Amino acid sequence: MTRPRILVVGAGFAGVECVRRLERRLSPGEADLTLVTPFAYQLYLPLLPQVASGVLTPQSIALSLRRSKKYRTRIIPGGAIGVDLASKVCVVRTITDQLVNERYDYLVLAPGSVTRTFDIPGLVDNAFGMKTLAEAAYIRDHVISQLDLADASQDPAERAARLQFVVVGGGYAGTETAACLQRLTHAAVRRYPRLDPSLIKWHLIDIAPKLMPELGDKLGRSAQEILRRRGIEISLGVSIEKAGPTEVTFTDGRVVPTRTLIWTAGVVASPLIATLGAETVRGRLAVNAEMNLPGHDGVFALGDAAAVPDRAKGGDAVCPPTAQHAMRQGKVVADNVIATLRGQALRPYEHKDLGLVVDLGGKDAVSKPLGLELHGLPAQVVARGYHWSALRTGVAKTRVLTNWTLNALAGDDFVRTGFQARRPAKLKDFEYTDTYLTPEQVRDQVEASAPREE
Repeated sequence: MTRPRILVVGAGFAGVECVRRLERRLSPGEADLTLVTPFAYQLYLPLLPQVASGVLTPQSIALSLRRSKKYRTRIIPGGAIGVDLASKVCVVRTITDQLVNERYDYLVLAPGSVTRTFDIPGLVDNAFGMKTLAEAAYIRDHVISQLDLADASQDPAERAARLQFVVVGGGYAGTETAACLQRLTHAAVRRYPRLDPSLIKWHLIDIAPKLMPELGDKLGRSAQEILRRRGIEISLGVSIEKAGPTEVTFTDGRVVPTRTLIWTAGVVASPLIATLGAETVRGRLAVNAEMNLPGHDGVFALGDAAAVPDRAKGGDAVCPPTAQHAMRQGKVVADNVIATLRGQALRPYEHKDLGLVVDLGGKDAVSKPLGLELHGLPAQVVARGYHWSALRTGVAKTRVLTNWTLNALAGDDFVRTGFQARRPAKLKDFEYTDTYLTPEQVRDQVEASAPREE
């Protein structure tokens, strides 16, 4: 008899935790495990701003999936672009653009999220994102190149424009990105004696009335005060009206000459979810407390792409798209896949949020572990301690700790790598959101290849 096929889509926090638990708890002969992911590593997303600012190297937060000698999951290098629930087929576009129909008996959907954009003229053509390792590495090169070009320019207007930077999004990603990159430019400008440090201006804007409202009023104000002391201009209740290659227009009418617009205004579930034709909640796949898709035994969804009921809060609340929830959901889904396979009862997911941490670089941070409000050095110890402990491997922990220590003692060399030099590298160029199929195209692809698979 053929072994059941378990297919996991996505190698984020949720997908990797699920695969690792399945490997530990299933015997090799009990099921075949397959993982669909473009890259054979798990990215520790919360530390991306520190990669962009040069505090950490890219490799230190990319945790290899092939490092374990016990690893037995087959990896398909590509992205899932459609699912036919009726035929139990997942359509995968490999990194060589080949379409592959991958059949499954049990499906775990953890495709994560993509950057949320709006119909703002020029946004996807002129803004950078902060969602992938490649984007973080590219942004670092770009920011340093602006200092180089400003230093070389003889035009005062061009010099001033290159030294203005705009970050949209007052959540954790945007706030940490602005904070970390401002520290980068503040330190780097000392190596450019021709540049006036007062010309460097960072703008952090958000349409919401508060910065990181989940932290509460006190810590939110504390974070704002830290950023404003550094010279970051914070504008709330403001967004982008249009974006061009040399300037950005705010909704309050201001026009800011700049070559750097970084967009971090939230995320939405992966477009893969729309290909299923199933019920969604604000774009996330509607699942029950066991993270099972109603009406489809053996199909599970979790992480950013699923609206998992938050039993700790009750009511209609769903779990927020955080690493803390994704990692724990991955373990429960793995147990539920095994329970389904063995005809046992499923377990509902429930977890009380342990708190939030925001690393603003240096000795600055704000944290709220278990409801306790901290700022300054104690908050920084908690923030970095949490991130360090959450890293999955000892090698990653050693690399990150070494990077932190070296950066604290020796600073940065402000070296550009030339990553994707002279190539477009904006929002539209990194996340490939235009590659997904419609439900009709998924069915056509499955039906077209069915005779050849029989």
